[in-house]
Amino acid sequence: MASISFNLNFSPTTAIAAPVSTTAATSYLPRNPSLSLFCLNSASFHHAPKSHTFATRIYKTPVICSSTLRRRPEYIPSHISDPAYVRVFDTTLRDGEQSPGATMTSKEKLDIARGLAKLGVDIIEAGFPAASKDDLEAVKMIAVEVGNDVDGEGYVPVICGLARCNKNDIDAAWEAVKHAKRPRIHTFIATSEIHMQYKLKKSRDEVIETARSMVRYARSLGCQDVEFSPEDAGRSDREFLYQILGEVITAGATTLNIPDTVGYTLPSEFGQLIADIKSNTPGIENVIISTHCQNDLGLSTANTIGGVCAGARQVEVTINGIGERAGNASLEEVANYTGLHVQPHKAIVGANAFAHESGIHQDGMLKHKGTYEIIAPEDIGLFRSNESGLVLGKLSGRHALKTRLLELGYDIDGKELDGIFWRFKTVAENKKHITDVDLIALISDEIFQPQVVWSLGDIQVTCGTLGLSTATVKLIDTNKEEHIACSVGTGPVDSAYKAIDLIVKVPVTLLEYSMNAVTQGIDAIATTRVLIRGEESHTETHALTGETIHRTFSGTGAGMDVVVSSVRAYISALNKLLGFKMPSGSKSHAEESQVSV
Repeated sequence: MASISFNLNFSPTTAIAAPVSTTAATSYLPRNPSLSLFCLNSASFHHAPKSHTFATRIYKTPVICSSTLRRRPEYIPSHISDPAYVRVFDTTLRDGEQSPGATMTSKEKLDIARGLAKLGVDIIEAGFPAASKDDLEAVKMIAVEVGNDVDGEGYVPVICGLARCNKNDIDAAWEAVKHAKRPRIHTFIATSEIHMQYKLKKSRDEVIETARSMVRYARSLGCQDVEFSPEDAGRSDREFLYQILGEVITAGATTLNIPDTVGYTLPSEFGQLIADIKSNTPGIENVIISTHCQNDLGLSTANTIGGVCAGARQVEVTINGIGERAGNASLEEVANYTGLHVQPHKAIVGANAFAHESGIHQDGMLKHKGTYEIIAPEDIGLFRSNESGLVLGKLSGRHALKTRLLELGYDIDGKELDGIFWRFKTVAENKKHITDVDLIALISDEIFQPQVVWSLGDIQVTCGTLGLSTATVKLIDTNKEEHIACSVGTGPVDSAYKAIDLIVKVPVTLLEYSMNAVTQGIDAIATTRVLIRGEESHTETHALTGETIHRTFSGTGAGMDVVVSSVRAYISALNKLLGFKMPSGSKSHAEESQVSV
């Protein structure tokens, strides 16, 4: 994908972790929308579909895992009947949302949770319910709707809520997740010396007692599935880790998650840490060992693989590796609600992942694609537009557009298809050929927008070296009434944003602004991403530090006119901010603006 990091129309198979280049490479990934089983050996693992022949290539030696893979084992919190199965714990909606600007509304979180369930992840960490009332309600909504949607094979994801080791957090988490068929509370406390001394200001004995009592308290509420994490385990004393982990097992923990919280360890070190915990923790045979690897040194995927090879049977990941600071181990799939750009060289999903420029490489690709591609783009839902046989232009109709969108993994119909079709026709009038990345940009701009509070009517700008830039903007509110404002600024985008501010009347700070062209040429579609912060409210509690922080909101826009693209992105971010916490039955911000005029 050229620049969008999420795509909720999940159709492709997903490789949960890219193989370590020095040890393993995927030789075949069959196309199937479900994730259900890891194939494991000493050097690699892959998340495989339900019923395909599957091979991995280790040091040039093929290993056939099974001619017909076994079904997903029955879910038991503290036990996995199949020793080769590794549970996938996706924390995009919790750790992933801690990426600056990745704040999502409740509806967007629900959509992503549905997509994750469609992928077949075992556990969805839906959020941090104690952070705010809105977070609690979002997790509850996911627990009710996604956490009870059992498929024909009995699969339904575990819905998990994060909680610090205190009763208020655990109460909030249980209130949110208890409505799911398979609820889980995930509680944590720091165990490294630097965290205990400077952050917690607690002794080792105090930390052990807090962890033990809070795991026991979570179980007393009726939660049969409790995960415990010793935060900053990678820098914690080993003997202390064995002790506290043994205590929480006795208290009722079913999963022990071992976080490399600051991305501190090397793969060999993290693998040894998991092995040592497995060998020295009393009662470890009665729980599942999990990994949670941050990417501060770019080693999250390698550390995760090292942990699995050493005996971990749950991996904590996020879509595209988004998350705190440098992010997490990646669940490689593409969705767009966060609006975060993917760097071109990103493994598997980056724009350059299947691009071949060298003449030698191109010659090899023409002769046999396996010469330079260890994964076919079609296996993960990407298509080479020059092989599809379908060329879209201004004479193309709805059926051709819908067909191509389906090939790209987007099942769009009704009003949504009408909206994208007219955007497509407008662009096609000015471009000879519409590429797949053009379509993806238009879809992201048209379909995956937040609840509409304000929409763009028209915009006119005057700029240049002869005078001040001036912009006139017409916005349309939820009652279809038009509002017009004019402003001057240092450039066309600045003046347009100031005109919008005059209409919307919500004080915000623009934190980031970026633009890129999704294709080459003078007629390329420009995509813009902005990041804003509201100045009046929208605060939350940070899961790890407990600090009160201001939420930030991102917006994206696309268009052949860079000013229009920029304006659409700004309005998208404002709509997300305005719609983030609007009680039902209350006046919309657009209506309030009318009253104040």
